[in-house]
Amino acid sequence: MVKSIEKRLSELKKTGETADKLMGGSVLVLQKEKGYRFSIDAILLAHFVQLEGHDYVCDLGTGSAVIPILLSKRNDSVKIAGVEIQDELADMAMRNVRLNDLEHSVSIHKGSLKKISYLFDKESFDCVFFNPPYRRLNSGRINPDREKAIARHEIEGTVTDFLRAARYLLSEGGSVHVIYPATRLVELIYGMRKMALEPKRIRMVHSSDGSRAQFILAEGIKGGGEELLIMPPLYIYNDDGTYTEEMEEIFREISHPHSFYG
Repeated sequence: MVKSIEKRLSELKKTGETADKLMGGSVLVLQKEKGYRFSIDAILLAHFVQLEGHDYVCDLGTGSAVIPILLSKRNDSVKIAGVEIQDELADMAMRNVRLNDLEHSVSIHKGSLKKISYLFDKESFDCVFFNPPYRRLNSGRINPDREKAIARHEIEGTVTDFLRAARYLLSEGGSVHVIYPATRLVELIYGMRKMALEPKRIRMVHSSDGSRAQFILAEGIKGGGEELLIMPPLYIYNDDGTYTEEMEEIFREISHPHSFYG
């Protein structure tokens, strides 16, 4: 007999963790009360990823596995592997997969993306995505909480390391999706082309109309030709601090997985 999500929650939730609702309460995600917690950039990347035509998908640096869970609810026929180097986060990701009864479609693998060949065969995926650390190792204060530090600074991997792992994992014609600071756009595009992950689709994300871009959402194709689509910008907030109509629509799509598209 399949256990209810409430029963699974009572068995899997640990002290010091919260259980946050997504998709109108049909998804629960365990997170640390104090420690790494996913933010809106994970939601933006989950929405940007296109699953159509893909069967085997990999999330590099999966954290609590929120993106694989959202994507699996969007298309449960796709097999999604999440890679996480930190023991506690990998354990949490595994528990989140069990909590949402997604063991049939999501698997979590403990390991380093720098040693990705130890985990998977070459060219074994047709889609890879990641939300890498945004800050250089020698820039800014390193958070004393190691979990947060690794998530925010390039301690365990630079964007080049993530792109190199994506190139190894992807079959020819496979796609890579990433969210990254807009200030590091040149570095990202250069790295994608260097790894033969040709940029094909780019969208700038702004806090509000008139503000400078904060993030870039980018898609590349392994071995793709030179043709780039610059999408309209995405604005998160209105001038009064409320979410824009498009952001509200993104949240509604996440709440109703059958209408959730990339």
